[in-house]
Amino acid sequence: MPHRYPFLLIDRIIEFDPGKRIVGLKNVTFNEPFFQGHFPMMPVMPGVLIVEAMAQTGGILYITSQPPGDDEYIFYFMAMDKVRFRKPVVPGDQLILEATLLKMRKNAIKMAGTATVDGKRVAEAELMATVGEKK
Repeated sequence: MPHRYPFLLIDRIIEFDPGKRIVGLKNVTFNEPFFQGHFPMMPVMPGVLIVEAMAQTGGILYITSQPPGDDEYIFYFMAMDKVRFRKPVVPGDQLILEATLLKMRKNAIKMAGTATVDGKRVAEAELMATVGEKK
């Protein structure tokens, strides 16, 4: 993944089935940069960042499912459908991010993403991404 702090939203991969499914983990801490402004007296992880974390997890699934040495390309998030937010994510939560491959073509991928905290679903989405050349 080309992402780095402060935009890398995955701490660890905890399960991986190449070309099929991946599960990542994000420890949500009070010192996340977005909590300063969202919201100062009641910190809540922005929903768009939960979706981004699901997309990053799916990006790792795609990248690690490719043949070794095929690193001339970058993965671009291009669409999201059926996005639902069920509960707020707050400091101290451990966000479990799962991405399951729905379709994969040469230059595109469609995944189902879910995010849970303590076994309860906090968000879900269908995510699509495309593969482009690095410049």
